[in-house]
Amino acid sequence: MAFFQFFNDQFLKMKWLSDGVAVLVEQGLGLSLQDRLGASVHFFVYDVIKIFLLLSFLIFAISYIQSYFPPERTRKILGRYNGISANILGALLGTITPFCSCSSIPLFIGFTSAGLPIGVTFSFLISSPLVDLASIILLASIFNWKIALAYVVVGLILAVLGGTIISRAKLEDYVESFVFGTAMAEVESEELTVKDRIAFAVDQVKDIVRRVWLYVILGVGIGAAIHNWIPESIIAAILGQDKWYSVLIATFVGVPMYADIFGTLPIAEALLAKGVGLGTVLSFMMGVTALSLPSLIMLKKVVKPKLLAVFFSVVTLGIILIGYVFNMLGHLLI
Repeated sequence: MAFFQFFNDQFLKMKWLSDGVAVLVEQGLGLSLQDRLGASVHFFVYDVIKIFLLLSFLIFAISYIQSYFPPERTRKILGRYNGISANILGALLGTITPFCSCSSIPLFIGFTSAGLPIGVTFSFLISSPLVDLASIILLASIFNWKIALAYVVVGLILAVLGGTIISRAKLEDYVESFVFGTAMAEVESEELTVKDRIAFAVDQVKDIVRRVWLYVILGVGIGAAIHNWIPESIIAAILGQDKWYSVLIATFVGVPMYADIFGTLPIAEALLAKGVGLGTVLSFMMGVTALSLPSLIMLKKVVKPKLLAVFFSVVTLGIILIGYVFNMLGHLLI
């Protein structure tokens, strides 16, 4: 138990880094951590470094594992199953693909064109940006393991149920016809050496960091502002736990934004510290990652309005329900 606590504090929460940044801010910059400016600088520097260190390590490890599951192999695995078991597998496979919602859509097209049921591909599409292995560790580093695991569980449930509902609705005719004509190549993936897999993992780290760095910095900057400059009374008046509409606001505020979970975590951390309900915070994170406006625009190019409306409605209602449940039960996890 003592070892786990040490590992959690030093590796995940990086207490050593927090202490080092505190020394830099106070002695190097001459700022006090008790003042808003000093506290903001500490929050920003510490969170940016911590997120990028964890992100690089985790994406490398996940991408190395992912090298064993290229798209054609993933498609073949999914093709062996049907019904809800296929939806569950689709959602689980989405967790090992560290993609944002826009990056997941080409795979959605590939899987659909290869003949997989659209319910399964939608389970993958919901799960991939919403839940991944890196998010578990990052959530635990900022909040705790209970919240991290609860987020992953409800994210997977939402992906499975969303895909199942879309499957039962028989909406195959509402996928654009060109998708079915874009066949996925039937080729066996070449056997990669350890060196090849390491090179692939390094390239994935570079690619993902290049795509998310701006959103992480913006997210940390917004989080620092919320944490140290916006009075708690203002946030409580809008998103307080006693406000029945806080979950609705958080969900729909997230939709126009385009970021992934790595950029939303610092904002979520600051909101939770200001007394915003856990469910409201999770609804905001899910709204940003699963329902971002750019991804909906891209999805509209490959599915017809009715299917897009069903997808948006199912995921939105799921996120709102999750928010209200966690606001009621969140005290058990904090």
